[in-house]
Amino acid sequence: MNQLTAAKPMSARAKSWLRMRAIARRHAYVLLRSPHRLFDVSLWPLVDVLLFGSLAAFVGTSGSTSAAKASGYLLAGIVLWHVIYQSQIAMSTGLLEETWTRNLLNLMVTPLREVEYLGGVALFGMVKLVIGVGVMVLGALAFFSFRTWSLGFGLVPIVAVLLVVGWAISLFVMGLVLRFGTGAEALAWGVMFVLLPLSGVFYPTKALPTLMQPLALALPTTHAFTALRSLVDHRGSDWSQLTIAAVGSLAMLGLAMWFLVAMLRTFRKRGYITRYT
Repeated sequence: MNQLTAAKPMSARAKSWLRMRAIARRHAYVLLRSPHRLFDVSLWPLVDVLLFGSLAAFVGTSGSTSAAKASGYLLAGIVLWHVIYQSQIAMSTGLLEETWTRNLLNLMVTPLREVEYLGGVALFGMVKLVIGVGVMVLGALAFFSFRTWSLGFGLVPIVAVLLVVGWAISLFVMGLVLRFGTGAEALAWGVMFVLLPLSGVFYPTKALPTLMQPLALALPTTHAFTALRSLVDHRGSDWSQLTIAAVGSLAMLGLAMWFLVAMLRTFRKRGYITRYT
């Protein structure tokens, strides 16, 4: 019997998975070789938890029920906010890394498909997400004795909604970068600072100016953080708010995907690759 047998051909799905892993490993290598890039997943989360945790401790010193609620809103809000931040920044800067290093043309001439690239960057982003949010959870526990996991399994659907929103924002930013060049990179951070106050991360929507409230209610993040405050108040999961948040986040993701595909088509048709070579 011949001991030399032909190798089983690799399936298309397996090849796609290997390409996504290669992209994730590449970005992980860049992160490890540039220690200053760890700022987003180490120092920044720690600074945020110290800043908002200190505010929570100060507010809670009055001893009133409202103060105790506000204290919980601040700490829970900033921890969950980093789910959006880390997922969005990881994917947005993934594409920006290719433009900064003028590597975009190299990627375009490989067998790598766009969806595989996005999958690889998202995979790497999940690693950054776990590290960044983990730093915040441990910081909240060590400095302020706040046990995030005490909010229960109701956190799981909230985290899922915020993760989808973060991905949707990143796809939108990627589309703008493809269309307008690296000048649009400011949006990777700017959009988050706009979304933070409008989403009512630390307070109910009614605390916003009247003119801003309809805009806030149109955001899925607003309903997700409303559901989070229900957990902080020990009222259980607010499934009506979670349903609105889930539907809104999926609609947002679909719109962002359509926008990215349209910008990618324009990018190829008009030869915008010359901006990055």
